[in-house]
Amino acid sequence: MDGLSRVGRILFGIAIVLFGLQYLFHAQAAGPAPGPPWTAETGVPAWLIGVAFVAAGVCIAARLWARLAAALLAAALLLRVLLVYVPRLFEHVRDPGPWTSGFELLALSAVALVVAGELESLDSRLWEGLIMARLLYAAALVVFGVQHFLYAKFIATLIPAWIPDHLFWAYFVGVAFFAAALGIAMNMQGHLAAALLGLMFLVWVAVLHVPRVVAAAHNGNEWTSAFVALAMGGGAWVLAGALQGSAREAR
Repeated sequence: MDGLSRVGRILFGIAIVLFGLQYLFHAQAAGPAPGPPWTAETGVPAWLIGVAFVAAGVCIAARLWARLAAALLAAALLLRVLLVYVPRLFEHVRDPGPWTSGFELLALSAVALVVAGELESLDSRLWEGLIMARLLYAAALVVFGVQHFLYAKFIATLIPAWIPDHLFWAYFVGVAFFAAALGIAMNMQGHLAAALLGLMFLVWVAVLHVPRVVAAAHNGNEWTSAFVALAMGGGAWVLAGALQGSAREAR
């Protein structure tokens, strides 16, 4: 696991811990409710979900039983996509919400799958798993790219006021998603595509999400969106390291 992938794994683990803490704070009415792609569970379910996320994130970040934790996390996220979001997609095809939330979870599940495999070895089984993971991640990027074109005017309103040409950046990011998806899916400069994608997500955390969280500290949607961006950024770097490692192994 190279340095970029190691940093990505730690960031991804931290994001999972933050999801858990958000649930725990909400469970004791000390913090805003989690927003999409999660549901605002209360009582015992909130405590159980929070503890599970914190445990999984700590294991992944600290590399303690990380392979098992990542595998269970990947399975849980994928199961949630299949049981919760796939039915919603069929019922509300034109609603962007299930598309965004469902494919965010699909991307995070793919990252967890890569973490689980990468901590073992780069053998044929990992290569097969990496192919599936990168295709799932790339599929999510395609959906995000399409949404940036379909809802460009809305996305432009989310860009900080001090950044000029909001509509241009909405379209630019859509193109970036398509380019990254192609590079990762086809493994054409996949390491570079994933590395730059991770940098883009982490820049968003700093310039977009943190100011929005500060401005609306009681809005759980803003907190969750920031944590999702952090997880996606770290996850992209995990994928970058795995793609670089598989390229070395192929030689």
